Amino acid sequence: MPPSVPSVKGLMQNNPFTKHRDALVILGIVCIIVIMVIPIPPIMADILLTSMFGIALMVLMTSMVIENVLDFSVYPGMLLVVTLFRLALNIATTRLILSQANAGQVIDAFGNYVTAGNIVVGTIMFIILVVIQFVVITKGATRIAEVAARFTLDAMPQKQMAVDADLNMGHITEDEARQRRSDISREADFYGAMDGASKFVRGDAIASIIITVINIIGGFVLGIAMLGMTAGEALETYIKLSIGDGLVTQIPALMISTSSGIIVTRAASKNNLGAELITQFSQSSKALAISAFVMLILGIIPGMPTVPFLVIALLIGFTAYRMAFGMPSKQEKADEELAKKAAEEAAAVPKEEKIEDYLLVDQMELEIGYGLIPLVDVNQGGDLLERITMLRRQIAGDLGIIVPPIRIRDNIQLSPNEYLIKIKGNDVGKGELMMGSYLAMNPGNVSQRIPGIKTKEPAFNLDALWITESQKEAAELASYTVVELPAVLATHLTEIIRRHAAEILMRQDVKVLMENVKKNSPAVVEELTPMLSLGEIQQVLSSLLQERISVRDLASILELMANAAKLSKDPVFINEQVRLGLTRQICKEYVRDGQISVIALAPDLEQMLEASLQSTTRGPRLVIRPDLVGRILERMDAIQSAIQALGEQPIIVCSPNIRYPLKKLLESNFPNLVILSYSEIVTGVNITVAETLSTHD
Repeated sequence: MPPSVPSVKGLMQNNPFTKHRDALVILGIVCIIVIMVIPIPPIMADILLTSMFGIALMVLMTSMVIENVLDFSVYPGMLLVVTLFRLALNIATTRLILSQANAGQVIDAFGNYVTAGNIVVGTIMFIILVVIQFVVITKGATRIAEVAARFTLDAMPQKQMAVDADLNMGHITEDEARQRRSDISREADFYGAMDGASKFVRGDAIASIIITVINIIGGFVLGIAMLGMTAGEALETYIKLSIGDGLVTQIPALMISTSSGIIVTRAASKNNLGAELITQFSQSSKALAISAFVMLILGIIPGMPTVPFLVIALLIGFTAYRMAFGMPSKQEKADEELAKKAAEEAAAVPKEEKIEDYLLVDQMELEIGYGLIPLVDVNQGGDLLERITMLRRQIAGDLGIIVPPIRIRDNIQLSPNEYLIKIKGNDVGKGELMMGSYLAMNPGNVSQRIPGIKTKEPAFNLDALWITESQKEAAELASYTVVELPAVLATHLTEIIRRHAAEILMRQDVKVLMENVKKNSPAVVEELTPMLSLGEIQQVLSSLLQERISVRDLASILELMANAAKLSKDPVFINEQVRLGLTRQICKEYVRDGQISVIALAPDLEQMLEASLQSTTRGPRLVIRPDLVGRILERMDAIQSAIQALGEQPIIVCSPNIRYPLKKLLESNFPNLVILSYSEIVTGVNITVAETLSTHD
């Protein structure tokens, strides 16, 4: 590339014309509206009609040289503007024809030269052009646009699934997948817009016919009544002008209709119309050069107004020259990138594939059967993606952690209505939804039983019914809790995240959370980090999350950890000290009306457990006989079932020394069991003993 090219490119970037090109397009649209209202002189009409020819040629040539419809995604909006411009010129020339019997040299030339001075020939040519425009080009382009829009929208889900499949197999990167999804969406938007924009062309053809008839009839009457012409003179003059006006309008319209057909037989703008119009027209200097050459030939034909055509040809040619030699073309950029890539590949050691890509594991995945795809596809009314976004916000507010992005993919190995939730590639939850149905649950106060298919609510394994939409109103009147399918799946997903929050929290997540705290409370982070490693901090936070304690107030938790770390770096000790500092937060979750209902340990059992404590590398553990463990678990199972039958949360209260080891003893059999120490009960809260846990009945 020559050394002067960068400087020319820099001049173009700093050029006020380039910076405010969208404003120029907006100003042009305002001028179009003004033309409809304010009379213009014939010379201005000549320039504007010539400009219309140049624009139509540029549109036609650009539609022919583009390689992808997305390269000309501004076309539907531009089609409306060009149609409006052409109709504004119709109005302006109609005003000139009716008021002055003179609409400029362009219309006069078409009325005389193109028709060979014969009104009958001109009329026949006009009718032929109208038939070609209205019956052939416009009708065909409109039909193609309708079919293309329907098939493009129908194919969207399959295209998106294909992108996900390529991503999952490692054929493309995450960025490439994101770009492909964006292109699919833009393509659908483009063809949908083209379906509507093609109606502009059809309406424009009808309007041209009506305007031509009005010009002939209105001019004939005005010529006789106001200009003193004879009937023959008025008829000859106004038919010639009207036919000339119609030909001048129909030829550009025919070009635009043809370009419309080319576009839809081969998806939407990212920027505003002005910026996209200038940017996308400037993709090929070849199209502009051809347009300038055609305009030049038209200008030198004998009898044609030379000056307007030459002016427009020079403007278009100058623009093409600046594009060709003032900045690198799109092809030159592509060739340069290919050459650079080829050089890099030649220098690098050839590799058949990246084995490392197969080692990547998604933090969270949701696999669905093909029957549940409508829940995810927004084009079919699915709102699951939006619900997942809200779910992540809710978890951040409740637990204080950032849930990683949840990848959703279809799995043909699942049954059509089945879904599977995974964390780090491991199955952690599954369920089945009945499409077209609602889940109805009995909260315990229903007034009337309704028929339905018995099932289990997947999040909490509660009894429920599948009911049809026609039963929904009756179920709600009977006090059933009726839930939509996306809400059922989102609730299950939320519960899975809460239950496995400790597994989801990674060291990198902890680092991000601590950097966020450091913005407002740098002192505590600076004090803690020398004493505890990132892994030790993560271990304490995971222990809190495992017992469903929110770490949202991370600054306070880090301060408590810093205080405890001065005494011992044992994670279990630090965890228990942090819990004591969070007493109010922990206790308020279980207090009802100033009291808390608990399961107490029998005095002999508590003494025996304290005597069996032994220190290990993983913290204190209870070392007791297996038969004694069996009796404790058996008794605890009976107590928990009785308390849950009353709709309450089982809570054990014990001495601080055995709280942690007792939790470790029972958590595998009772993962949702809450175990508090007496020190974690806030002063003023009344303790009610609902049951007593002992080794005997």
